[in-house]
Amino acid sequence: MIEAGLGIYAIAIPALLLFMLAGAEYIWPRRPLVLGRYPRWRTHALFFATNAVVGRILSFFVVIGVTATWADAHSFGMLHVLSWPFWVEALFAFIILDFAVWFQHFAMHRLAFFWRMHAVHHSDRDLDVTTALRFHPFELIVSTFYKSAIVALLGVPLVVALAFELWLNANALFNHSNIRLPKKLDRMLRMFFVTPDMHLVHHSVIVAEQKTNFGFALSIWDRLFSTYRAESNVGADNQKIGLSQFEDQRPSAFVWSMKQPLT
Repeated sequence: MIEAGLGIYAIAIPALLLFMLAGAEYIWPRRPLVLGRYPRWRTHALFFATNAVVGRILSFFVVIGVTATWADAHSFGMLHVLSWPFWVEALFAFIILDFAVWFQHFAMHRLAFFWRMHAVHHSDRDLDVTTALRFHPFELIVSTFYKSAIVALLGVPLVVALAFELWLNANALFNHSNIRLPKKLDRMLRMFFVTPDMHLVHHSVIVAEQKTNFGFALSIWDRLFSTYRAESNVGADNQKIGLSQFEDQRPSAFVWSMKQPLT
């Protein structure tokens, strides 16, 4: 019952946050959009719909099948051996999974095969809350298997794994949003979390800046591994977003974006 409830929240909370952040972007925009909302939003909605179908199938067979059924039935994973209090296990799992996501993102930029898929996300010439929906289905498949393996090896309870996905999705929507935070608030938040201005640097057309600020939720990993950059060399207001080879209308089209890894 708890897992089913979290499953509903995992859809309802990000959907509500998406609408709230889209409204905030309209009222307090960080930067003017180059390509605008349409047809980008239509393309990102199609990415969301495609990935929702793929994600449901993978969640049923991989996440629930492996993590909830097999791993729990066989008491497989580190946390089953340690038998810590539940809150300690949950906190530990959140920290390790957050690092695992950071490392996956880091690897996506370092390995040519995976970069071709991840580049679909980076080819968006604007950055707003809907960019958090723009991921190629192949990247979703890789990510699901990778995270499920980490969850199984750690022996993370399914309810904690689902809560982490909710946390991760909420943070991704927030740090991709095109909202202007007060500078003091931004500085305070990015001591612990990835803010929109911090993630903005990662979406620069400058390749060296794309290889910084890999975090999706916690900012500590970029500081710890010296991949943190406070701002683009040209400044946040002058920074161009996207990939230099696609500075035209093509990234706003869904079919072209799906075919992009083959170009």
